Amino acid sequence: MRHWSPVIKRAIPDVFKSSPNAVSTTDDTARTVVERPEFRGPVHYGSLQLSTRYLLSPLAGFTTLPFRRIVRNIGGVGLATTDLVNCRALLSQNERTMQMIETHPQDQPFAVQIFGSNPDFMVQAAQFLVERDVATIDINMGCPVNRIAGAGSGAGMMCDTTNTISLVQKIVEAVNIPVSVKMRLGWDDDNLTAPFFAREFEQVGVCAIAIHGRTREQGFSGSVSRPGIRKVVEAVENIPVVGNGDVRNVADAAQMIRETGCHAVSIGRAALANPWIFRQLDEWERTGSYAPAGTFEERLQLMVQQYEFLEERHPPERAIILFRKMAHWYLKGMKIRKKLRGDFQFVSTRSEFDAALERIRMEGPVGGNRTGVLTDCHIPVPSGPVDKW
Repeated sequence: MRHWSPVIKRAIPDVFKSSPNAVSTTDDTARTVVERPEFRGPVHYGSLQLSTRYLLSPLAGFTTLPFRRIVRNIGGVGLATTDLVNCRALLSQNERTMQMIETHPQDQPFAVQIFGSNPDFMVQAAQFLVERDVATIDINMGCPVNRIAGAGSGAGMMCDTTNTISLVQKIVEAVNIPVSVKMRLGWDDDNLTAPFFAREFEQVGVCAIAIHGRTREQGFSGSVSRPGIRKVVEAVENIPVVGNGDVRNVADAAQMIRETGCHAVSIGRAALANPWIFRQLDEWERTGSYAPAGTFEERLQLMVQQYEFLEERHPPERAIILFRKMAHWYLKGMKIRKKLRGDFQFVSTRSEFDAALERIRMEGPVGGNRTGVLTDCHIPVPSGPVDKW
């Protein structure tokens, strides 16, 4: 497994310098209290015990190594998973795919999520990952995008009971590290097969089930069915079930655990809006309350820190291009004026990057609140007919 070097290519202005400690200076006096449900014991993926029950979900284009390092530096993450990885591309050692599975000493333990429908390729991909010190492998059975689900991968695997169970069993038996499965409740409301699959997967040796509480037909519309997730929890005997979907804050996580009885919670889009959410959840579980998310200045520090992580791996011009997508969410969450957010998308050199950040720092958020809590921004999901995604 390739590890990034901790060497930073160039110095940055003092106002933008950051460190793991720089992201934990939020005033602890304004804590929020949320009633705690009954928690299950520590979460185990096979022999691997997770440090917390709060997991970073895979999000294509976002849960890159730089972002995983950011949330781990803040704290509270029990396990982080890569973007979903095409098993064929992995076996061909496609350059972009190999970058997706890169890791770092700060990024431990981490999982790689793979997708595909060919059993031989999936098994070979899993074995390829074992040789690169991956802690655990996750099989994607939840992606609703048509090019994946329509080809029999992702959520499409839920339409082929016998072959899917056989494929998963072959992967489990081919590797000596834990294998988990991420799936939806079913293909549609008439085929809610997740409890059945969960029982079968436990029997063939899967270490954990992560369940998004919607069907493939729903896509991201409507609400997560917590009763549906509970049926998956009740279907297994010993392995942990990870609840996923519509968890935007600590109160949502409390509701998920209370109503489903799940062992752990997986969070994706909410972590983009609030990278502090895992630390907040860990604090809340231990104490019953949690500190606010970062202020404007702290979010600015995180933004620069994540860019620095990219610059360790790429020349500045390339790092800036790769960072634009993530920068959009940082700046939106920081309540930056639309014109400045748009201007930032056109920076192309490090000097332009620094100048744009200086303008952002000087102007501050809309409303001028630099020290108070910033409202978490809304992260949109795909819309329209799911079969056209």
